Parts: sequence; C-alpha cells; structure tokens
Amino acid sequence: MANISELEKLRQHFNSGITRPYNFRKDQLKKLKASILKYEQELYDALYTDLKKSPEESWVTETGMVIAELNAAIKNLRSWMRPERAGTNLLNMPSRSRVIKEPLGVVLIIGPWNYPFQLLINPFIGAIAAGNCVVLKPSEFALATDAVMKKIVQDVFPPEYVLYVQGDGAVVVPEMMNNFSFDYVFYTGSTTVGKIIYKMAAERLVPVTLELGGKSPCIVESDANIKVAARRIAMTKFSNAGQMCVAPDYVLVHESVKDNFMATMKETVQKFFTDKPEENYNYCKMINERQFNRVAGYLSNGKIVYGGRTDKEKLFIEPTILSDIPPDAPVMNEEIFGPVLPVIPFNTMEEAKAVIDRHPNPLSFYVYTSSNKKEKEWLETVPAGGCCVNNSSWHLTNHHLPFGGRGFSGTGNYHGRYSFETFSHKKAVMKTPTWFDPNIKYPPFKGKLKLFKWVIR
Repeated sequence: MANISELEKLRQHFNSGITRPYNFRKDQLKKLKASILKYEQELYDALYTDLKKSPEESWVTETGMVIAELNAAIKNLRSWMRPERAGTNLLNMPSRSRVIKEPLGVVLIIGPWNYPFQLLINPFIGAIAAGNCVVLKPSEFALATDAVMKKIVQDVFPPEYVLYVQGDGAVVVPEMMNNFSFDYVFYTGSTTVGKIIYKMAAERLVPVTLELGGKSPCIVESDANIKVAARRIAMTKFSNAGQMCVAPDYVLVHESVKDNFMATMKETVQKFFTDKPEENYNYCKMINERQFNRVAGYLSNGKIVYGGRTDKEKLFIEPTILSDIPPDAPVMNEEIFGPVLPVIPFNTMEEAKAVIDRHPNPLSFYVYTSSNKKEKEWLETVPAGGCCVNNSSWHLTNHHLPFGGRGFSGTGNYHGRYSFETFSHKKAVMKTPTWFDPNIKYPPFKGKLKLFKWVIR
C-alpha cells in the first residue's frame, strides 16, 4: 500500500521537470521494452498460472500487443510531441496560434485481472510517453503476473517516477484517491467499480478514463458468410475462456440461417478445442472460484445446445452455446465474461434492435453481412464504443484506432497516439506581435458596433 509521502515524492519528481524532455521519455520507453523482453518467459509462465494461457495466446493478446504499442510510441514520439499549428481568426490577426501537448502530472492507472499485463502496461506506455509520473495498481487476482510485472517495473524505474502499488484494490485505491489529488485516473474493469472510481475522482475534480464492459452484441445477417462468421465468433468468444471485455456477449442470428449457424458453430468449437477443452493447449481457465460460480450459474438460463460441462477444481467451464433464453434471464441482463454464448434468432432489424436497446451503448458491436447497405444501416443504428464488420474483437489490437466505450461501457479512449493524447493536456497558445496595436480594440467603444459585427462575422 502506498503512503502519502510516497505519492508526494512523485509530485516533487514531476515538478522538477525531469520527465518532460523528449530524450528522457524515449529512453524510458526503451527501458520498459528491454525489461519486458528480459522477463518474457516469466510472463508466459505467470499468465499460464493465472489463466492457463498458452505462450502463443499470451503473445497475441498480451506481450505482443504491448511491444507493438511500445514500438509505435518510440517511433512516433517526436511527432506526437510536436506543437500543432492552429488557425487564427480575423479578430486576433496578426497573431499566430498553436496547440502544445503538455504532461498532466501524476496519474493513476488501475488494471484488471483478465488481461493483467496488457491492460495495465498499454496505458502506462501512453502515460510515460506523455511525460507523466505514474502510479500503477495491478489486479490482486492475477498474482503470478502481478509478481512479474513488479520485477519489470522496479528493475528500471525508481519509485519517485513510477510507483508500483500492490494489495486489495478495494482498500488501496480509496486510500490513495481520498488522500491525494491525482491529475488523472485511468481505470479498466467492471462498470460497478467504475462508478465508484468516477465518484471518488469527481470529489477532487480529477478527470478519468473508464474502460468498462457491458453486453457487446453480434449480428449474423441472412447473407453472412456463415463459415467465416462461426470461426471468428468462436475464436474471440472463447479466447481466454470468454473473459474479455470485447468478446461477443450474445449473437443475434437471422432466422433463415439459424440452423446452419448453430451447426457450424458446434463443429467449429469442437475443432478448435476438441471434446476435452480442459486438457486442450488452446483453452484457458476461469481466474478464480468466484468467477467460476458466477458464470456456471448462467448454464441453467437456457437450453444447452453445445458444451455445458464444468469442473470447479480445475476452474473449467466448457465452451457452451445456449438457445431458447427468456428475455429476463440473468445471462441476457448481465455481462457474461465467460465461455457461455446465447444465440437468439431474429427476423427483422427492429426485433434485433429491441434486444440490443435493453443495454444501450455497448463497448463493442459486431455485424456479419455481405451487404454494404445492411452494414451501413447497422453501423448507423447501433451506437457503440467500437465496431467490426465481418470480424469480432480484433479492432482492439489495432493501435491506429482509438479504443474506448461510451455511456455505461466507459468514457475516453486510448491506444497508440490516442494513449499519448489521453495523458496529455492540449494547451492553447496564441502569440501576438507588438508592432501592430490598433486603437479599434480599446475603449471608447461607442460607434464601433457595426465594425465589431463585421469583424466577428
């Protein structure tokens, strides 16, 4: 647990100006990259211990994503830091205008347990690229990964620059936020906890990014490529045993292709994970018993058409497909965050939209269709944090795109340049020469109204 004196040391360190120069920031990014690569194997082992992730899955969804973000930041940092030219209106001529990106100060980043490395370190990259001092609070539920991340950070960063804080988030975070004014808070996790973070931040007028979750819908239209849709939905829904904020939460499939979709999904899941997913190299486990019990409870909410086996001792829940689900069932009213996929038929867009509208502004929205017209209609009809067409979840891995939610799925965004901008303040600067100083701008103003109207129009 951090004490207030440790947090004040970060403030003093930031105020010294040491974190502001380009060369300092770039060096810190390089140090972080070298430290991650040094502990790469330990990260693989830790992620397997916590979630049973294979090295391949860990690379694609955790380590590799972070290295890609680091490479982009190292390559583009100078251009990101460069002041932006801005126009100047007639009223302020002959002034010149620009926007300067300056660091915010001391920022707090709170990570989740489902992608414990990537979802803590990716925003961290943006924070140090932007020139801030940082407090990192990892999830206490992914203990093995937490231990390796502590090594990675403390090997290269002094605590007055980057403070790594472990412990129970329900105790540690309020202790820090209620006794120290951070300049920014970045939280990834549940909507329930996000509301608590938001409220604590509001008490001190601290700005936030909230990366939350929700029920991300997936549409399979009548003209979709069913084989491709099944592969891409199965891959992303059951990756990390469904413990992913951008996983398709449920599928709305057109009635005309429902049977084909169901049959293809069952065949695809069996091919990906075999008849014994608990022994499969490619299939993960639930993080802990609490999450196991919660997700296992959904299995009775509908008709099981595939899967359904569980083993609490192994924290195993088989990839499961449900049908015939009552609208008021918990599985359709709570974020699933596990390997259970409800499939619901629809005939018209209005029917499908009525289901989606029960949980508006999802973090992600997916539509499978061969029609540009249907694609356009769906994208315009469903507000969401981000979208994929004929794909699911992979927009998360593209650091050229902003990633974030809206409404109950979050506020703010990050990734690549957007991470740098999230942890920067855009300062407006206007420089006015002294050689031109017309009297029209000064009192007395009587008789100048017509001229003022012309200038401002």
